[in-house]
Amino acid sequence: MKIMLLGPPGGGKGTQAKYIEKKWNIPQISTGDMLRNNVNNSTSLGIKAKIHMEKGDLVPDNLILAMMEKRLHEVDCKNGYILDGFPRTIPQAESLKQLLSDINQELDLAILLDLDDDIIVERMGGRRVHSSSGRVYHVKYNPPRKENIDDITGENLTIRDDDKEVTVRKRLKVYHSLTAPLISFYKKESILKIINANRKIEEIKNSIETAINHV
Repeated sequence: MKIMLLGPPGGGKGTQAKYIEKKWNIPQISTGDMLRNNVNNSTSLGIKAKIHMEKGDLVPDNLILAMMEKRLHEVDCKNGYILDGFPRTIPQAESLKQLLSDINQELDLAILLDLDDDIIVERMGGRRVHSSSGRVYHVKYNPPRKENIDDITGENLTIRDDDKEVTVRKRLKVYHSLTAPLISFYKKESILKIINANRKIEEIKNSIETAINHV
């Protein structure tokens, strides 16, 4: 089963990817992990990517796709995989389609986790972190016993820059302008399944399971 996960930042893709990975025994392939592995292992592609990263530039699509091709040939992908975080744009989607065609593969399903921006802002903006341990709380869903204080050390909790409302809304704006057009792309490919993600995690899981079982 070859699956792509689409959805906004903070939309729960990571949580659902881990569920799919475990349930169907297929790996989650994230471009971030793939890049890090290539750079850390000093592969020829990783060395080229590092040059762009050190300049603060985006890694070119052709390098990402070359890494992707190598990754898809690894043994753990023989029963399928979950693509998470790539493609982000229409040109990337077109290049991925060509790559998969070249290696005699195609995507079975593109799952869109669809939820309101305001819910994402509430989810991410409500996070509070204990910096030194990495413990994460949420003012609504998992509050500390004492407001803004870590349960274990009694130290102050902080809001990560990435979780601040202004940052989250900026990221959502980028998502809507660049990534949302992929919804139309995969609709035309007749493999898009839209999942209402304004619900509990268990309900979303059940909808994803149904979608996969109907492929």
